[in-house]
Amino acid sequence: MQAEYQQRREQLMSKIGNGTAIFRSAPTAVMHNDVEYAFRQDSDFYYLTGFNEPQAVAILAPSHSEHRFVLFVQPKDREKEVWSGYRCGVEAAKEVYGASVAYPIAELEEKLPQYLEKADRIYYHLGRDRTFNDTILNHWQRLMRTYPKRGTGPIAIEDTGPILHSMRLMKSQAELELMRKAAEIAVEAHNHAMKFTQPGRYEYEVQAEIEHIFRLRGALGPAYPSIVASGVNSCILHYIENDRQMQDKELLLIDAGCAYGYYNSDITRTFPVGGKFTPEQKRLYEIVLEAQKQAIAQVQPGNPYKQIHDTAVRVLTEGLVELGILKGEIDKLIEEEKYKPYYMHRTGHWLGLDVHDVGVYQHGDDNPQILQPGQVLTVEPGLYIVPDTKLAEDQPETDPRWVGIGIRIEDDVLVTSTGHEVLTAGVPKEVAEVER
Repeated sequence: MQAEYQQRREQLMSKIGNGTAIFRSAPTAVMHNDVEYAFRQDSDFYYLTGFNEPQAVAILAPSHSEHRFVLFVQPKDREKEVWSGYRCGVEAAKEVYGASVAYPIAELEEKLPQYLEKADRIYYHLGRDRTFNDTILNHWQRLMRTYPKRGTGPIAIEDTGPILHSMRLMKSQAELELMRKAAEIAVEAHNHAMKFTQPGRYEYEVQAEIEHIFRLRGALGPAYPSIVASGVNSCILHYIENDRQMQDKELLLIDAGCAYGYYNSDITRTFPVGGKFTPEQKRLYEIVLEAQKQAIAQVQPGNPYKQIHDTAVRVLTEGLVELGILKGEIDKLIEEEKYKPYYMHRTGHWLGLDVHDVGVYQHGDDNPQILQPGQVLTVEPGLYIVPDTKLAEDQPETDPRWVGIGIRIEDDVLVTSTGHEVLTAGVPKEVAEVER
């Protein structure tokens, strides 16, 4: 992968001209007292370096005469490594990760100015680390004060996101291999969960089975807190308590994916706990499934991204009208967003190093993002008949037989040169396949 990281750096440097780009590693996060969560590198930092340690800074300085790629890292420290794990160290950082030069992180303040003073702007994302934000801003302000004497230096700070995230949006073959593996593992976990689920078991038992397969197959773990939501819990979009006992004649909504080599999968399936849909569950499920199928059909190169959501909304709205849950003319209901009490989220998101991956969805009101080969996204329509839903005055009260039913179906879809590929197609979703 080092050749690919280098290629990414070169591509970014070609886009920033005489600027200097600065990237900060992710902070460590405390679980409780002095216990830390497992470290997870910042996605932008990892995308450009593959370096997986905290307390690091990467600098890309295409205009510097000697050092185009600079790493500041923690030095080797035998005592600390015994407690917290091995460090790459300064020398190996240069050798293994291809840096022009590497320094101890403690030398950042001293060394940084030489990589900024001849740059015409600084590319840096003002992130959550306010102390480091202040470090960058202070260096910039000092250079601006001396600008009249030198006539060189960064006259602006520009966010790295618009340039770098458009790169990350397009997945390479190496990235797709990792995403296929993440999808393959999650498919196996979901299929096992469907067979394992039965009345009387608890949601957390299903969660344990899913996450066991994630780790057993070499994934880093869940890509996000697994959602295992039975009964009325299926109407809570980000339900993660997973502590309820499942009952017959209920649905179980599982939204779970894994991280493999830092890349993520994201799958949702909804199925009957006892093996058979009730008539109401089946009807709502068929509407969501049809919405998903038609939305996935819109994943074609050249189509605007928003067309996926618009297609799903129309199918869902038509279905709600057919069932008598909504009343009115379809176009007006969509225009006035009368479907939103039952479908309150978008139909998907970009997927990659982040579960909700980077990349814009719209370039202004009249300039939609156009789908291109190499993009990966989720398609996940749903319907949630939430108890005590606040309805518009012109809409009927919801028949109690629908209340408490929540359904979502989600797949990971790659845009190809000729159409699309559903990476997670191995998990059944047809009614005849889901029932048992």
